[in-house]
Amino acid sequence: MRRPSKDSSHKLSAESQRLVTFAQAVGQAASRIEERSWEHSLDAQLQKLLKTGHQETIDTTLNSLFKEDLNAYDVLMDSVEAVSESSTVTLEVDGVSRQFDVLLVAAPILAWTRFAIASGPIPGELLTTLSAHFAAHLLADGTQVAMSPTLFSIDQLPRSHVETYGKTSKLAQAALKGTVLKADTKVPDTAPFLADTRYLLAAVVAPAGAPLFRWQMPAAQANFIGERTEALEQWRTQATPTVARLLPGCGIELLLPEAYYMACREADKLIRPVSIRAAVHYLTHTLGVEPSELRAVIAGFGEEAGEGQVDEYRVAFTQRQTPDVIYGVVWPLYGQEDEEGTPPEGPLQGGIAGMLDKPVTPVDEITAHLNEAGVTVVKLHNERYVAEFCDDCGAPLFADPVGELAHAEMPEDAPTGTEHFH
Repeated sequence: MRRPSKDSSHKLSAESQRLVTFAQAVGQAASRIEERSWEHSLDAQLQKLLKTGHQETIDTTLNSLFKEDLNAYDVLMDSVEAVSESSTVTLEVDGVSRQFDVLLVAAPILAWTRFAIASGPIPGELLTTLSAHFAAHLLADGTQVAMSPTLFSIDQLPRSHVETYGKTSKLAQAALKGTVLKADTKVPDTAPFLADTRYLLAAVVAPAGAPLFRWQMPAAQANFIGERTEALEQWRTQATPTVARLLPGCGIELLLPEAYYMACREADKLIRPVSIRAAVHYLTHTLGVEPSELRAVIAGFGEEAGEGQVDEYRVAFTQRQTPDVIYGVVWPLYGQEDEEGTPPEGPLQGGIAGMLDKPVTPVDEITAHLNEAGVTVVKLHNERYVAEFCDDCGAPLFADPVGELAHAEMPEDAPTGTEHFH
């Protein structure tokens, strides 16, 4: 289950009601044939709304279902993501109509630095090299691909399902026609962080029903896990030097390119421990202290009307001899994560012993990463705070050792010449 966008009080329109009906029908279908029939109707309705830019209709329906029918909410969310990131297109080839499957793929890159993490246009030579490695090591034979000539930060990715649908369609046409798109010029500025994610976006096109990735090909299916692992290793080995040229001065790790929404969610989770390590590295080198001389303060934050729900943890850093917050890291929660932790998947994961194991909570994870980085003094506030931000700069406020919310500020005598981050 995913969390909805902000509450909306709009009365459901006829189009919204159709979405509700189809989503509920999918969830209550008694056979695969019936389920697929309802899914087809739901997808057709969503495609019409996405093509005509009716994002508000979709959002209103999702908000209504989140309150009234969580099962239908999940069905609709899965469907709108699928329809916006994938499609089937028909093309005339030598006078014959042919159908092609299209998938928008994101290739996430975890990056960390004491300076700035670049984003923006990708030079033509580097784009050609990345596209070649992407096709050679990840994609099935017979596919076509078009990679966006922009290295995106999370703030510059499509911000709605309608925008994602448009990006998928635009890249799909470029793949089918063999053309190169121009780099996005009007992209939002991105906030500077010590650790952040960058994304390559590409549309992969294959004849309808044919495999998209190498591990789906008939010869690879018996060992698809090993084939996927090998594809990732080859992608990392071959593409990392080129990506390093796009991200000078950064440590980088390439993640497995996957369907757009799945890749973004995985990257969101995996950047969190990198942010902890990057913060400790930055503070120890900038202040000339050892990790053991730092203290971390963990507190849960949520919306004022969130019924006690923790949406994110904020980790404040201080020096052990003072209470002043000098830096902070936000650890957001995603999907089924909550303050109690997510149980292992599967009914008998790890056998009977697995059933008795307590789920690892986010606080446990954060503490473990802090300890691994050398920070051994960790304070946890049990109080849940309302998520507040600085009125002047918009930076999140963090709980200090005594529980007061404070702005993260480096000491006045800290060496200059390094970027200031929130």
